[in-house]
Amino acid sequence: MTVPVPAVEPDHLAAARALLADAPVVDGHNDLPWALRENVRYDLDRLDIAGDLSGHLHTDLPRLRRGGVGGQFWSVYVRSDMAGDDAVSATLEQIDVVGRLLARYPDHLVRALTADEMEDARRQGRIASLMGAEGGHSINNSLATLRALHTLGVRYMTLTHNDNVRWADSATDTPSVGGLSAFGREVVHEMNRVGMLVDLSHVAATTMRDALDTTAAPVIFSHSSARAICDHPRNIPDDVLERLPANGGVAMATFVPKFILPAAVAWTREADANMLAHGLHPLDTTADAMRVHEDFEAAHPRPVATVATVADHLDHMREAAGVDHIGIGGDFDGTAFTPRGLEDVAGYPNLIAELLARKWSTADVSKVTWGNAVRVLRAAEDVSRTLRTERPPSQATITDLDG
Repeated sequence: MTVPVPAVEPDHLAAARALLADAPVVDGHNDLPWALRENVRYDLDRLDIAGDLSGHLHTDLPRLRRGGVGGQFWSVYVRSDMAGDDAVSATLEQIDVVGRLLARYPDHLVRALTADEMEDARRQGRIASLMGAEGGHSINNSLATLRALHTLGVRYMTLTHNDNVRWADSATDTPSVGGLSAFGREVVHEMNRVGMLVDLSHVAATTMRDALDTTAAPVIFSHSSARAICDHPRNIPDDVLERLPANGGVAMATFVPKFILPAAVAWTREADANMLAHGLHPLDTTADAMRVHEDFEAAHPRPVATVATVADHLDHMREAAGVDHIGIGGDFDGTAFTPRGLEDVAGYPNLIAELLARKWSTADVSKVTWGNAVRVLRAAEDVSRTLRTERPPSQATITDLDG
């Protein structure tokens, strides 16, 4: 199926590029580290992101530059079927490869641990590089491990991935604890204390509401869109979006077609079943897996999202939460399929041009690209400074609190 993308007006695209030169994109979620693990087992010579890796990955340095990216939360994701210390070790390997990327490409990438360091990177013309752990299984029910990840530079943790953890329910699993358990609330408290953002992408709506009731700091959704536009459990209900102004948090719209285009939801279920039938994980994006995806797509044409689909979500999220509480989290290299016009990290100017064509002001778009993400990290730092003076590191265990 070929879905045409309306031509971008040259004036809007030029305005988008000018805006991004001043207020570059901070993207909430990119799975390049996992793609490097799966494709080349972290051999950076075999997939050198200094060159054009189109056809292999969604991400490389030339396309990040063309896309106007100034800040990136690199996901240090591990699959949720990993458990215990195996999940912790794999997360450490992911953190290690991010560090190796920063050391290998210092003219382009620089570690950022604070909002001030993000601003410093912008002034230097380098891409502020932060990390986010995707799923509470990465800490193996240990608050000390949570603190260790923060010390290593992780600045958000998604409370679950696709499966529940013992202390929190996922959006795509059978409810177990009804949101957050007592230990889950302690995890949120400790994240607040150390200054790690609570990420509510992937979690059940009950978990979202419990976390908002618990947190003392703003939350984020690193890669989730509007459930009112596409009724998928991975998306954010309006009542939760409407709570973000009081909380101060930011919901970062994702580009994953099955989360943004209603027609893609049923198609994806069939495509996932096909992957499983071939003995492959549905999230596998290695070359062999992509051939299976492509063969299925040839026989069963895929409903295709576009830049306008993503803009529809941002329009609704602005209406529900306000422009100070939305951002962008593409999920590049964590999905097999992307929208037309947002095929890879070079595509952000097309989305910005679409928003400008819809009469969004440059001031408002600049909040979405840069300002809101920097503000929410700074707010988490402020809360942490206060809480560190009020209480010591938590020594609670899951057995203590949940039995």
